[in-house]
Amino acid sequence: MLTVNFTKLGVRPGMRAIDIGAGLGRHTFELYRLGADVTAFDQNEEEMAEVRNMLEAMRAEGELPEGAKGEAVVGDALALPYEDDTFDLVLISEVLEHVLEDTKAIEEFVRVLKPGGVAAVTVPREWPEMLCWKLSDEYHENIGGHVRIYTEAELGYKLRAAGLEVTGTSHAHALHAPYWWLKCAVGVRNEDHPLPKAYHKLLVWDLMKKPLATRLAEKALNPVMGKSQVFYLRKPADWKARREARALKPA
Repeated sequence: MLTVNFTKLGVRPGMRAIDIGAGLGRHTFELYRLGADVTAFDQNEEEMAEVRNMLEAMRAEGELPEGAKGEAVVGDALALPYEDDTFDLVLISEVLEHVLEDTKAIEEFVRVLKPGGVAAVTVPREWPEMLCWKLSDEYHENIGGHVRIYTEAELGYKLRAAGLEVTGTSHAHALHAPYWWLKCAVGVRNEDHPLPKAYHKLLVWDLMKKPLATRLAEKALNPVMGKSQVFYLRKPADWKARREARALKPA
């Protein structure tokens, strides 16, 4: 289940990419299939071990494009262990809503992105997320949970303030929003309630079969109730010069 449209990012074989907060690697694996030299990066050691095993299994199949490389690295998104201007592509999906120092996290990923490079940032969309918070405190009041709800304007401002150009926006996963509303209504840890269980089966069926009816329905509903907000971004080629000019500008 991909939140980001990689066609919009121009992914090509050999492109150096990093998936920050990769989790179990759903976007990492797609970048790998497309031939990128991809790094899955996350603070969770167990998940990175699983991603590493999957990358090795994909490599063993021998069906990857030339130039494809993959690794899984454990680390902190607030202190990326890479030089400035390292990556052609940065992806940070459903991460910033968990991070107290989100501005610092944004500055870090912009730092390691090459001038002229591209990025995609996704967070939960404001109104579907707000409904989840209203239905359940347990949904967000937990260790590692969501610490804020972004408006599109707020996140756009923070990304532009870091010197990025917004090249496009979209919404994704409209069919997943009702699942989380149901989970929040009956209890997010209530795994046996029949309503979310039945809806989850529908989502799994949709993911596996990709029927035309649900694909068309989600495409139509995404602008209205897509659960994720997606920003497509570019770091200007003259980013450093612009940043220096801003620093010299009188307050």
